[in-house]
Amino acid sequence: MRLRQLTGLEQDKLRSEYEELMKTIQGYRDILDSEELRMNIIKEELEEIKAKYGDERRSVIEYAGGDVSITDLIPDEKVVITISHAGYIKRTSLSEYKKQNRGGVGAKATSTRNEDFLEHLFVGTNHQYMLFFTQTGKCFWMRVFEIPEGSRTSKGRAIQNLINIGLEDKVKAFICTQDLKDEEYINSHYVIMATKKGQVKKTPLEQYSRPRTNGINAITIKEGDELLEAKLTTGDSQVMLAVRSGKAIRFEEEKTRSMGRNASGVRGIRLGNDTDEVIGMITINDSETDVLVVAENGYGKR
Repeated sequence: MRLRQLTGLEQDKLRSEYEELMKTIQGYRDILDSEELRMNIIKEELEEIKAKYGDERRSVIEYAGGDVSITDLIPDEKVVITISHAGYIKRTSLSEYKKQNRGGVGAKATSTRNEDFLEHLFVGTNHQYMLFFTQTGKCFWMRVFEIPEGSRTSKGRAIQNLINIGLEDKVKAFICTQDLKDEEYINSHYVIMATKKGQVKKTPLEQYSRPRTNGINAITIKEGDELLEAKLTTGDSQVMLAVRSGKAIRFEEEKTRSMGRNASGVRGIRLGNDTDEVIGMITINDSETDVLVVAENGYGKR
């Protein structure tokens, strides 16, 4: 084939491509100029998508609304709450503590400041409540997830910076409870308290189910006395009080009648002299349980 013939074929090809391109441009212009044509194209494409991917609705749309609180967004996982003698508190995830065999050396649970030491340890969940009882007889609340979170080696935060207690007051007792909005739970549990002078008092947990920022009166403390301990009971527990002189008393909880928050309680044990005082209280639910008594100098007795 001669060169001029090849050149003619190439011109025909370019002319054909030009005509196709002009038709395409005109088609796009027609789409831009006609709203009806645009709607028809959209409808056809949506019908194709529906035929290819359409299935039954999986989500449920409701008109009813609901309130979402911060509690709903916090996982109710188990945590360890540690409180030092000087009043520093923190919570740590239970997963940070690994199970060890009998010969294990343990793991550091917290760092402490000078001359401070770890005194209380609780295992609870983020949605539970912590009740703090001060030596002047006041009670404060805090949700467990509101306690500052810290690692195993952190020192924690001072309780005085978390709850509104006086400078001369001091937290003496702690109780970790379940949901205080559960009526069955709060009506079947009690808080029993003991003072250094031997007074005891039992109050329904329901009396502590309405938290206040400034706290509430848990017990009226007489002059020269102070709150020593508070325990959560079921109403059928055994109560034991021990005094500094080495004596102890055990009585059934049901023998102590339930009182209001402002009452001062009844005598739990009569002290032998003015220098003697109550140094501890425990509650026992099983009469077959053993009791371990430890003296200040390290002597123990079961």
